[in-house]
Formats: sequence, structure tokens, C-alpha cells
Amino acid sequence: QVQLVESGGGLVQAGGSLRLSCTASGRTVTVYTMGWFRQAPGKEREFVAAIRWNDDSTYYADSVKGRFTISRDNAKNTVYLQMNSLKPEDTAVYYCAAGSSVRLNSRVHSYDYWGQGTQVTVSS
Repeated sequence: QVQLVESGGGLVQAGGSLRLSCTASGRTVTVYTMGWFRQAPGKEREFVAAIRWNDDSTYYADSVKGRFTISRDNAKNTVYLQMNSLKPEDTAVYYCAAGSSVRLNSRVHSYDYWGQGTQVTVSS
């Protein structure tokens, strides 16, 4: 089992920045890919970004490309999501996910473990 704990959410004005963190524990040797997803009220969970643990390969949704950056600190078993130029439409609960596939993937069911989520609210 792998446990994921997110932190860093909050309320920010449009144009502002936030950094989310996700720390993994447990059987992390089985994890090859980490991802961030988000879910707004009444909407399906959607992909935001993904990164591989063992190299710098990243993958972003078009809606966040150029504004969000995913990064990792292997020594701390932590993945970050730096969010800049935030927009009201970025408001959602953000979830960290871990998967055993080596392929960077945007599909929800490709990830095996999920965090509890952290709320991000962007005011206009």
C-alpha cells in the first residue's frame, strides 16, 4: 500500500500563486508515476499534470500548460504542483495520485493510489 498526503491548498485571488505538496509513504518502490488531478463541483475528475519518479519527464493538460509546473524531490518522496496565474476556473479539489505504470498517463483509472484532496479556491 502507498499513502499520499496533500497539503498547500487555500484561497487565492485570480492571478495569484499556490504550491501544492504530496508526500508518499509505504511501498513507494512500486510507484513509477505521480499525477495531479482536480474535481470541481458537479464535474468529473480531470487530469492536471504527471511526472515520472526516475526522470524529468512531465505531462500537462492543455488548460494548465505554461501556468502550472510539476516537480519532485525523491529524497523527500514528495511531488509538488506550482500553480501560477491562477484563474477562477482552476477552483477545485486537487488530488494527488500514484501509479505503477511507467507511462505518463492522464486517465484516472491508470493510477492506483489517491490522496484525500486539498481545496483550491480562486476568487475573481
